[in-house]
Amino acid sequence: MDPTSALWAAATLATVTITAILAARFGVEIAVGVFASLTVLANLLAAKTIAFGPFIAPAAVLVYASTFLLTDILSELFGKEKARLAVWTGFLANMVMLLSVLIAVRWSASPVMDPALASSFDAVFGFAPRVIAASMIAYLASQHHDVWAYGFWKDRTGGRRLWLRNNASTMASQAIDTLIFITLAFYGLVPNSVLLQMMAGQYVIKILIAALDTPFIYLALAAARRAG
Repeated sequence: MDPTSALWAAATLATVTITAILAARFGVEIAVGVFASLTVLANLLAAKTIAFGPFIAPAAVLVYASTFLLTDILSELFGKEKARLAVWTGFLANMVMLLSVLIAVRWSASPVMDPALASSFDAVFGFAPRVIAASMIAYLASQHHDVWAYGFWKDRTGGRRLWLRNNASTMASQAIDTLIFITLAFYGLVPNSVLLQMMAGQYVIKILIAALDTPFIYLALAAARRAG
């Protein structure tokens, strides 16, 4: 991971850490709301690709990867039912966003709007139905697995080894997310060799972010428990 990518990843994870502290102080609703916002942002940012070290990935990769840190924090501080609530809230928020964007794209631009700007708006927000469907299926499968796996490893270790349940749940869930999304969104559209390269590249990035988020979960939980 190059220094710039590491800096952006750290900044995004730090935002989640602050969210956990505020949630512990003022209520779980803050974390649930931010989680939903992050999932919506992930879909909005996915249209742009970025260079992440030697890999090419959607600009949403940092934002989306940080949601797994937040569900782990929610599970730890408030229990797995609150983490599941966040997952379903994120899903509902995305459905509202998609409907609103669909209306805006289909609605004719006003006569005073620059045609080039209107065309750019439609190009950016004209989500491909197949990609969105793949994204939502992958989201539900991977996020629910993350909540389950975090609880599984917590029970198996008797509440010890926070680093293990954080990384084991996130890395497995990210693998599920990557496999489902890339397959459903792009199978048959690109050669299988390219499909495998896309999976490998995105998963490596997600693994790096998952490893980077380990100190942040320790910091978030320590600070949140003091704040609460």
